[in-house]
Amino acid sequence: MPARERYDAVIVGGGHNGLVAAAYLARAGRTVLVLERLDSTGGAAVSTRPFAGVDARLSRYSYLVSLLPRKIVRELGLNFTLRKRTVSSYTPAHREGRPTGLFVGGGPDRTRESFERLTGGTAEYTAWEAFYGMTGRVAERVFPTLTEPLPTRDELRRRIDDDAAWRMLFEEPVGAAIEAHFSDDLVRGVVLTDALIGTFAEAHDPSLRQNRCFLYHVIGNGTGDWDVPVGGMGAFTEALTAAARSAGAEIATGHEVTRVETDGRQHADVTYRTPEAEGVVAARHVLVGASPRELAALLGEEPPAPVEGSQLKVNMLLKRLPRLRDPAVDPHHAFAGTFHIAEGYDQLAAAYADAAAGRLPGAPPSEIYCHSLTDPSILGPELAAQGCHTLTLFGLHTPAHLFTRNHDAVRDALLTSTLAQLDAHLAEPLTDCLATDADGKPCIEVKTPLDLERDLALPGGNIFHRDLAFPHAQNGTGRWGVETRHANVLLCGAGAVRGGGVSGIPGHNAAMAVLGR
Repeated sequence: MPARERYDAVIVGGGHNGLVAAAYLARAGRTVLVLERLDSTGGAAVSTRPFAGVDARLSRYSYLVSLLPRKIVRELGLNFTLRKRTVSSYTPAHREGRPTGLFVGGGPDRTRESFERLTGGTAEYTAWEAFYGMTGRVAERVFPTLTEPLPTRDELRRRIDDDAAWRMLFEEPVGAAIEAHFSDDLVRGVVLTDALIGTFAEAHDPSLRQNRCFLYHVIGNGTGDWDVPVGGMGAFTEALTAAARSAGAEIATGHEVTRVETDGRQHADVTYRTPEAEGVVAARHVLVGASPRELAALLGEEPPAPVEGSQLKVNMLLKRLPRLRDPAVDPHHAFAGTFHIAEGYDQLAAAYADAAAGRLPGAPPSEIYCHSLTDPSILGPELAAQGCHTLTLFGLHTPAHLFTRNHDAVRDALLTSTLAQLDAHLAEPLTDCLATDADGKPCIEVKTPLDLERDLALPGGNIFHRDLAFPHAQNGTGRWGVETRHANVLLCGAGAVRGGGVSGIPGHNAAMAVLGR
């Protein structure tokens, strides 16, 4: 139970953003209480052993890190390490009746040779270098602004100082830029995937939600690299929990907040319940790591427009990595980066059209990576010695509305067809490589958007809480992008401007708003 009746700040939700806010505020001498509904902190950034009797600690929901600023790690003194992947991606394909693929990583020479082997020339590689040179320059200029007060649109445009890049990323559907730069369908698809992670959109969607998703996937720490958290994602939130507590923050798990009442200025009452009782604490500020939909419910206000997620999350443990049909690539290299499946440009368009019409995609697109190739510490010694590996699959264009009827049957059918797309590029069925748990069951766990809504209160299973926003000021966004219409109630989760992904940025920015920095 809370140790006092009033706090400087009560934080609703003990996910990674709430913990970042708690650590910053407590280090500044504020009294802080974190109220978390679940029995442990971390939210979506957790590790777990999902398979009975198996010593494999998987990142259950989120799994890679790009947007976490190094300044947060440094300023909070986090005992946490990220490790670079040696491979960026591998995308298998069939060309002229033979298995082949696009391998990106292992140095520029190997990448160039892979482009030439796939496309028969140098044009696509040259275009690739130019395109990602452009996004790299944008990343270097935009990423530092994410932990500063929100720039205006004009200020951000001046900072980028590249009219062509601004137009491609901020004004025109990203599909136009992809089609202008690249000719090969497979290469176009690999580029487009960063615009579709957890986002149900097509390349030319006039809303530009795909552009916003793309931008956040290529600007992380000024490089766009996606790194592996050593020890799994739970190691990050464990380090954050320790930092918050050591700074003096109180953390109460198993405490579900049910109501927030505020005078809109300097006082709020936060009602919570536990399995045993109900209680109320007072606060000067309330920071909410839950979604804007959940915040509206707590305040008794009209909810925002409905949103939905669009992803399938599959966790697996393998006895061994499967052999590939492409003889030029070792599976230990192919699965070390992002392994793209059915993600050609036309395939992605067809999958979107199917899902938009209410059908399961005929060829479900997805991508896989193997955490244990970069960080074997998540496996027990016996599993590591046996050559076991984890695989994480993230499916695209699987919006929540597809699962509203016959959830389990739809989930199972989608999993079967998704794995069939992978098997088309393997020399042996993936199911032959699955390890079994203590009960003899295959080590595979599937999470749909509706599962994420049930488990984590994500609206419609949306991993970003709502559509991502461009990282500049818009009407009503406030100085830090965390403000609400109540001066003493702030968003500190993914639904804030510059939220989404495992970043800690909304938590940092909400803390700075409270501290007036």
